[in-house]
Amino acid sequence: MSEANNVTLTIDKQTVRVPAGTLVVDAAKKAGIDIPVFCYHPKMEPVGMCRMCLVEIGRPSKDRETGETVLDEHGDPVIQFGPKLDTGCTIEVSEGMVVRGFTEKVMDARLEMLEFILTSHPLDCPICDKGGECPLQNLTMRYGPGKSRFLLDDKIRLAKQLPLGELIYLDRERCIQCARCTRFQDEIVDDPVIGFFNRGRALEIVTFSDPGFDSYWSGNTTDICPVGALTTVDFRFEARPWELNSAASICNQCPVGCNFTFNTRREAKTGGDFVIKRVMPRQNEAVNEIWICDKGRFSSYHFSEREDRLTQPMIRRDGMLQPASWGEALDFAAGKLEELGSGLVALAGGRLSNEDLFNLKSLAEHLGGKAVLNTHVAGGDIVSRHGFKAGTDLAKLGKGDAVLVIACDLEEEAPIWWLRVKQAAERGARLVVANPRRTKLDASASDTVRYEYGEELSALDRLPERFTEAGSLAIFYGAEGLGLAGSAALAAALADLLSGSGVADGPCSGLVAVHGRPNDQGAWELGLRPAADLAGALAGAKAVYIAAADPAGDGVFEKGDRFVIVQDVLLTPTAELADVVLPASGFMERDGSYTSGERRVQRFYTTLPPPPETRPDFTITAQVAARVGLELEGRHAGRLFAMLAEAVPAFSGLSFNRLAEVEEQWPIVGREDMYYGGTTYANYQGLGAHLVRQADGEDVWAGETRAGEAGAQKRGARDAKNSGLLAVPVTRLYDRGTVISQSNTLAPRLAERHLGVHPETARKHRLLDGQPAHIRAGGREAKLVVRVTEAAPEDVLLVPRSMGLDLDGPSEAAVKSLVKEVA
Repeated sequence: MSEANNVTLTIDKQTVRVPAGTLVVDAAKKAGIDIPVFCYHPKMEPVGMCRMCLVEIGRPSKDRETGETVLDEHGDPVIQFGPKLDTGCTIEVSEGMVVRGFTEKVMDARLEMLEFILTSHPLDCPICDKGGECPLQNLTMRYGPGKSRFLLDDKIRLAKQLPLGELIYLDRERCIQCARCTRFQDEIVDDPVIGFFNRGRALEIVTFSDPGFDSYWSGNTTDICPVGALTTVDFRFEARPWELNSAASICNQCPVGCNFTFNTRREAKTGGDFVIKRVMPRQNEAVNEIWICDKGRFSSYHFSEREDRLTQPMIRRDGMLQPASWGEALDFAAGKLEELGSGLVALAGGRLSNEDLFNLKSLAEHLGGKAVLNTHVAGGDIVSRHGFKAGTDLAKLGKGDAVLVIACDLEEEAPIWWLRVKQAAERGARLVVANPRRTKLDASASDTVRYEYGEELSALDRLPERFTEAGSLAIFYGAEGLGLAGSAALAAALADLLSGSGVADGPCSGLVAVHGRPNDQGAWELGLRPAADLAGALAGAKAVYIAAADPAGDGVFEKGDRFVIVQDVLLTPTAELADVVLPASGFMERDGSYTSGERRVQRFYTTLPPPPETRPDFTITAQVAARVGLELEGRHAGRLFAMLAEAVPAFSGLSFNRLAEVEEQWPIVGREDMYYGGTTYANYQGLGAHLVRQADGEDVWAGETRAGEAGAQKRGARDAKNSGLLAVPVTRLYDRGTVISQSNTLAPRLAERHLGVHPETARKHRLLDGQPAHIRAGGREAKLVVRVTEAAPEDVLLVPRSMGLDLDGPSEAAVKSLVKEVA
């Protein structure tokens, strides 16, 4: 904002200059001056409920006749203070304003507010989970009374530990009725599933949904709750804040790359080993602000705690996997790879880091093979050329800008992107949502475009405008109803649309692929590509080296007579078929980096010591490579990243030190003052950096072959639709994938193995809601529960991924109820 739009005021004798429209509490915060709050939060609209921010506010006196400022004998403005105190959270600053925050009148008011709050508070600090990071506790010590004038017997006593759902508990006695939680659910994430019930002293928070507190964002309410009224089921009575160590990390659940902090401590019940106690947001305003979804909070690390975790190498002997030393396993794997010669296919999952992928690709190419990315979304090569550039921040999108979301359900596939796109629309950006079915983002859209599966490209011609008047154009695309070939064709068409709009170089313009894994885009940037026919590619290989992927579990791999190496953290169905199993460290047990779908590279740090017999993926690959005559960096992730940055143009100029750089962010949050922004962690470990946009060009995946496959897939979708039923794979946030299924915390919320069916389609095929049905599609079959929903288009079966029927793309389907009809 220009200097002309700034105003100057005085707060506690300190001159402050801030933009016009700034609230008094925010102006004070920016100047390092303390005005305490309870109900106010810088991410939400002010309500002035708690009165904790009361201050004296004076304004320059004006001559009623001339309108000029009245000056005293010294030539200074005469300041007129009102008879009452004002709430600093509801009043905007003005030129010449004077704010007093520590007068006797103000201090008495703060004491009275705290004394009033404490009349109904249980004062159970010794056992409260918020103890040690409680704003009420801290502010009472600073401003509150030394003793209470109210009788203990008059306090309200209510039953403890009231579940609002499977994830969040409510202690009604502790609630100070600030409404932060209800306003967050209503204003920020548009899930008004909790609210106030009753009046007066009987007022309490209740849930309106079934199941209770049915929201993907519930954990954030415990962060911003200024007392211990809301707690998470996984952390309640588990530890004290002062016992915890902290380590910065990046969420591994989707392509957004949310920043968070792992809290750990050593425990006797684990033999003195360090364990993760909770996941907390870490501020990165350009990525996830100060929020994380419940999937990232409650399921990102639990696989590391499994008793069946892979903790030592294994070699197949006499038809059985048997324990082996690292030397034996590495020698055996390398010897067989050299013996077989060329023909290796290395299959990489998108949960591998940039460093892991670089080494795996280098090894595969050294042996005359190729590295293949296991993904269902293509076009990452096109995103390399048309993706977001340095400085892009979705928070800058607003009036005059445009956003297009097509062939994806952002709420289910990348929740933070859904939130930030919704916020952009609320700021005035033109949001166009194109999808064959209704999604939650439709409610925020300026325009919605419906098309039939298989008609994605023609739908672009029906967009309400070509976006030529926009200041910036951000495009998010997925693979719903498309598969690899179709999503590649869609990405190419969207790149043309972006280039033809004339705003491709806008400050927030770019193409974003909504990938399924945290580092799929990083794999594309490093030169890995998917196989159009993954099953065929694996079947035709002499040797297969599989890392962080489970093609057997996905139904696209049979071992046959191939030599198979599996590198993973769990004994997956694919690992059970392997000739050699190499146990990898989890991402929380090592250093590394991910590249988000926005092409932002970010570091994650070691949180826990790894199990003794596990090693980082890049280390394992380097040790195999050393045995076949290839020297790769296998000890230091930072050193390997530096080598990667020299070799790959997109990463030019980046280093671990560059990724660790930080700058001042707003709002100001941190551990010293938890009442203002909540218990969110400040970011001292790095905000990441965008990759360099690549020059225009074509590669194998952007050529005629892909276009031909897309055309065939389009015709296939049409034929299936015309002949009967079309099964379409879709993404659900709470799926039954390998990682989330390890979380006991989220287990009650995991979606059942189901398929979505339109009411008319259900009627025609005699399917009833809740009944099991047999579905056959794409050469595969499964038993799934029918869920009748208006969200499904007619004659379409929505089949969630990781639910027992993982389809590559839309397929002709047959479905039959497994319930016998009653005569």
